[in-house]
Amino acid sequence: MPRQLTVLTAPDSPDAVLGTVLPAVRACLDGTAPLAVLPAGPPEAAAREVLAPAEPLEDGADLVVVTSGSTGRGRGVLLTAAALRASGTATLARLGGPGTWLLALPVSAIAGLQVLCRSVLAGTGPTVLGPGESLAAAVRRTGGDRRYTALVPTQLHRYLEREPAALRAFDAVLVGGAATDPGLLARAREEGVAVVTTYGTTETAGGCVYDGVPLDGVRVRADDEGIAVAGPVLALGYRRDPAATAAAFAGGEFRTRDAGSVGPDGRLTVHGRLDDVVVTGGVNVAPQAVEGALREHPAVADAVVFGRPDEEWGQRVVAAVVPAGGEAPDLAVLRPWVAARLGSPSAPRELHVIAAVPTLHTGKPDRRGVAAAATDRHGPPAGSRREPASGGQQGGPS
Repeated sequence: MPRQLTVLTAPDSPDAVLGTVLPAVRACLDGTAPLAVLPAGPPEAAAREVLAPAEPLEDGADLVVVTSGSTGRGRGVLLTAAALRASGTATLARLGGPGTWLLALPVSAIAGLQVLCRSVLAGTGPTVLGPGESLAAAVRRTGGDRRYTALVPTQLHRYLEREPAALRAFDAVLVGGAATDPGLLARAREEGVAVVTTYGTTETAGGCVYDGVPLDGVRVRADDEGIAVAGPVLALGYRRDPAATAAAFAGGEFRTRDAGSVGPDGRLTVHGRLDDVVVTGGVNVAPQAVEGALREHPAVADAVVFGRPDEEWGQRVVAAVVPAGGEAPDLAVLRPWVAARLGSPSAPRELHVIAAVPTLHTGKPDRRGVAAAATDRHGPPAGSRREPASGGQQGGPS
């Protein structure tokens, strides 16, 4: 007899999270009631279509997490209670023991759900950051000998600007979900924040590599086809998609679409999404690296970089930036800034100024959404700037 999914829509109040989602997570970890938490608002309909709650649930699944679809249509990832427990137990061991967690991420994504899972496994009650609540106020409500939280890079940046003292109150601040600029990490550590970079996916029950080192029981390798992960944290596969499951989980490991390398010491370095690489003039450009260089410019508060078709270069590097204040930055200024740091092929050839970087329900930057908004089949949008064709050499943009 197939088990019936408990389907919740992510609530927007701390009381609802603690009163509805947390008990459901506890039952999910016990293996007594499989769970799915869908994002609120416009993404819910698409997530529900992927989830297909009326259809029988695959054997062994205890949690279904619908991914954000940052590289295409979202998928329903089938996780077991055993994988969630393995991830949570290894995390607590790596961080130095149980503690009280502050939830500052959406519970429709694996990172937010894992905060609740770790709290259950630690036997502690989580604190939930309320809408509009300051981090300092939430910290004051977070008791216990050890305090932890998990953030996406955008949150870390904002809290460093506004409330660095509140960040220092945590014994560990996990940062993941998107590439984190080395400059941002350096600044956080200079401020005395115990930041820990995490790498993982929904298919690995969330972060499974901390500061480059795999959690206990997790194995990673990397080749030209991307990073592969193995171990007890892996998902069963994808909801109602056996073909995709067979392709992604072949040989007892999960093949990500992330580029990376493993050093002689076993430490993993992630270079970015294989799908995001911009090939311009025969040169591979990593958008995350260009975004990091742009954010170092005093006139840029945030940036998203992507590629667009170009008759001369195959693809051109396009940047959408959020001004740091005052006048908007100029393409003629940003191009040499990036070239000096990453080489001329990485210098953007088209610039758009935006008010803010939109995010997916997971908190990740919506790179595809920004690219789509900037697309105009009749040419660049009004207010954008584009470098004219230069006639440079074949080996790459000049």
